[in-house]
Amino acid sequence: MSILVSKTGNTFHLCNHDISYIMQVLPNGQLGQVYFGPRIGRKEDYSYLIENHMRPMSSCVFDIDKRFSMEHLRQEYPSFGTTDYRMPAVEVVQENGSRISELRYQGFRVQKGKPALPGLPATYTEEPEEAETLVLELEDELTGLKAELLYTLFRDGGILARSVRFCNGGREALHLTTAMSLCLDLPDSAYDWVQFSGAWARERYPKTRPLTQGIQSVGSLRGNSSHNHNPFVLLKRPTADEFQGEALGFSLIYSGNFLAQAEVDTYDTTRMLMGIHPAGFDWKLSPGETFQTPEAVVVYTRKGLNHLSQTFHKLFQKRLARGVWRDRPRPILINNWEATYFDFTEERLVRIAQTAKACGVELFVLDDGWFGQRSSEHAGLGDWVANPQRLKNGVAGLARRIEDLGMRFGLWFEPEMVNKDSDLYRAHPDWIIRTPGRRTSHGRYQYVLDFSRKEVVDCIYEQMAKLLSEARISYVKWDMNRSITECYSAALPADRQGEVYHRYILGVYDLYERLTSRFPHVLFESCASGGGRFDPGILYYAPQGWTSDDTDAVERLKIQYGTSYAYPVSCMGSHVSVAPNHQVNRVTPLDTRANVAYFGTFGYELDLNALTEEEREEVKRQIQFMKDHRQLLQFGAFYRLQSPFEGNVAAWMVVSEDKKEAIVGWYRILNGTNLPNSRLRLQGLDEETQYRVSGLEGRYGGAELMYAGLVTSDAACGQAEDGEVLSHDFDSRLYLIRAAEGEA
Repeated sequence: MSILVSKTGNTFHLCNHDISYIMQVLPNGQLGQVYFGPRIGRKEDYSYLIENHMRPMSSCVFDIDKRFSMEHLRQEYPSFGTTDYRMPAVEVVQENGSRISELRYQGFRVQKGKPALPGLPATYTEEPEEAETLVLELEDELTGLKAELLYTLFRDGGILARSVRFCNGGREALHLTTAMSLCLDLPDSAYDWVQFSGAWARERYPKTRPLTQGIQSVGSLRGNSSHNHNPFVLLKRPTADEFQGEALGFSLIYSGNFLAQAEVDTYDTTRMLMGIHPAGFDWKLSPGETFQTPEAVVVYTRKGLNHLSQTFHKLFQKRLARGVWRDRPRPILINNWEATYFDFTEERLVRIAQTAKACGVELFVLDDGWFGQRSSEHAGLGDWVANPQRLKNGVAGLARRIEDLGMRFGLWFEPEMVNKDSDLYRAHPDWIIRTPGRRTSHGRYQYVLDFSRKEVVDCIYEQMAKLLSEARISYVKWDMNRSITECYSAALPADRQGEVYHRYILGVYDLYERLTSRFPHVLFESCASGGGRFDPGILYYAPQGWTSDDTDAVERLKIQYGTSYAYPVSCMGSHVSVAPNHQVNRVTPLDTRANVAYFGTFGYELDLNALTEEEREEVKRQIQFMKDHRQLLQFGAFYRLQSPFEGNVAAWMVVSEDKKEAIVGWYRILNGTNLPNSRLRLQGLDEETQYRVSGLEGRYGGAELMYAGLVTSDAACGQAEDGEVLSHDFDSRLYLIRAAEGEA
């Protein structure tokens, strides 16, 4: 790992074993992008890679040079209006109304490790040798605006983290209206664009299309990263697939409004931008004030999409998630929501917990309905005190009873919201986000508290901290069921209303930071009506998230498959729920529901007392299997094998670091008859090792299983004979694979 600076001081080469990233100061003082890709050799001058030709209709920077136009140059942090007509990475409005700026190179510094970003989540290092950071100092001479471009190159993997810090060094106020975290200009457009989109209950479906001239983008203007589009996109070569080929992944470590955009100009140069969405964004920088953008991470690979995903998984597991739960296998839980909804008493909850304990469950989670006057969606949010009609001994009393059973206790909150029918709203009606003189919209009869205001965050913190101090709470499910509308803060002046969305997210991060610091033993799980804020920013505070409100096993195949492109199995909340399923009314076998949910944090979303004795015995076996293998399932290398978006069969697997153990999940969605024979080529095993495969006789070499394949043909391939196990709709199998070394 090195950050190399040329003798002339105008060329910067960041390189590790996997990648090279090269920049150069251009003749006008701005920074040019020279190269990003596989590692290349060190040399003093790469200027031959800066292709600059005279083109008709170009505007040129210098009177004596007809070739030097920013329109046709690849740049590091471009602005609009000084001969570049593409979308900019930065736009600054000055007091005279001008939006023109020229950020020119002033100097650099290099430091070991990685600096923290105040108030923002970001990747980190535990030892200085893990990474090296280059800071490039830029300045707009006319306004005094200074920008520091931060580049952190990690020692291991093709990973580069980017962000920008602005400071107003001038005498007049400035307004940042565009402040991207990352710009990357690529020399061609021969890529497929892959985004991860959907809606509530069908989040993060991969959507692929070729890049073409013009703009392709996804983003959010909802105040949260959203169910609709995830702040993660891929650019892959058309020939790349899961197992080979060149690809780049872009992830924004942020939970609010975002934009991920690829612009292909008519010369087939691709400009990739990622950062806070500029629509509605206007950050006032008074003289001396600073602004830090969120961090963006770009990962490069030549080894296919599984390798790209595994790079993100390891980074997010080990150098984004934090705290005592970062490396721990997750407790197996039961949540009462789909079992009871609002219809529960303390005694009913304890009965559910008793049966769950007998089955081996480790954590009981009380969901919505325990607080204030909460008997429906209409009331109670904001009043985080126990309802004595529901919990006669309060939260602390119920927690004691659960712990006396030998289980941990968890609690649901929705701290960012309020109902009008609540004591909090009656005391502080001005604490919600709403625009004066306009209609105030609701979502699920609730309103968004103005977390851009410190006193609002303080109030919620005090209520939550009181409960977490008084009751033995081991887990918090943090929900968020409402996007922001009529965005306006009563506490900010007119010229700072464009800051509300970002200040809101900073308030959310502040509350998370205070609670996780004071209660480090508590496992936080992020939830936002399911997957509405499933993003890397929240993963920094909550090492797992509720992947989707859709708990149907067949639908979860798609949701968890798509989510795995960026996010590790250890952060995916996944439960076995009741059948018929409450979202799609589908009946799936109990074993298939578990076989999907194993590839996540694992738990139950039902009343075990409503199951038959035979079903409860099966639940006991499922829980024991998860306890035996959760370290592998949650922290092994994850491979996607067959996509549920491309056929009737889906498959994935996890492999231990030493390659001595693996678990394969195989799923047939609809049954057939007289089907073709089928094999599944496995991944990640050691070619020379002999393995045992559960349910099969004999030994199998790693090379056999990966290249000849695991035979998955069954009785559906032909006519079933006596004694053959018949397949069925929504069928599934788990294959446990173990090295046979040392056997006689």
